[in-house]
Amino acid sequence: MPGELSPIDKAKFVAAKRACDYVEDGMRVGLGTGSTAAWLVRCLGEMVREEGLKIRGVPTSTRTAELAREVGIEVISLDEAKWLDVTIDGADEFDGDLNLIKGGGGALLQEKIVATASDQMVVIADVGKEVGQLGAFPLPIEVIPFGWQTTRALVEETLISMDVLGRDVTLRMNGEVPFFTDEGNHILDLHLNRIGNARQLAMVLNQMPGVVENGLFIDICDAVIIGYGDGRVEVRDINEGTVSTDKLDFLESDNLFTDLLD
Repeated sequence: MPGELSPIDKAKFVAAKRACDYVEDGMRVGLGTGSTAAWLVRCLGEMVREEGLKIRGVPTSTRTAELAREVGIEVISLDEAKWLDVTIDGADEFDGDLNLIKGGGGALLQEKIVATASDQMVVIADVGKEVGQLGAFPLPIEVIPFGWQTTRALVEETLISMDVLGRDVTLRMNGEVPFFTDEGNHILDLHLNRIGNARQLAMVLNQMPGVVENGLFIDICDAVIIGYGDGRVEVRDINEGTVSTDKLDFLESDNLFTDLLD
């Protein structure tokens, strides 16, 4: 039950619960990937079952699609939806301008396509994801398998002229074999420590042959919902220029989310 969750899981839960306020009957909703987004999918599933909420979800990964179907959310493709009312997703990092690093779960390509095909993107995160400057979390880039080592060498060479503190580039692994995205591509993780000019870096990376997309989400996020371990939530809306706070109570009898515990 939420009362037994760790502070970090409580923070994710309350952020996800607050994000449900952005979802209305009849909407087409982009569903993010990752541990925080999974809380959102569960919360929306509860609303579908208990309140009769009618939405169509566009998942950003096969994992999210499976969970959405499991909890009763109608799943459609982005081609079927054509355009979305809102996308709600997590982030690995966000800064004061609501620029993001995403892709820790390996779904950055679908996540960015879905987010940019939405009227608004809302990010849900625990307070630990906020940073003064992006880069502490390794920046993922999706690359095609053909010639990936050449692509890595080109990235390493290019980073020399970029405003970053580190230039180590590693191939993401899945045990003993390379990790594959849903599109059959690899992920290179760039250990940069600090990114001085995220906009410039995003543009340069996407110009490289072999690079499909990068995990920098610049000027895409409209609002971030920050969860705290004591149940507080803070909503920052960059378009409205507003910051609001609230607190959600935990119900000791609510055991809907126990299967999400580690």
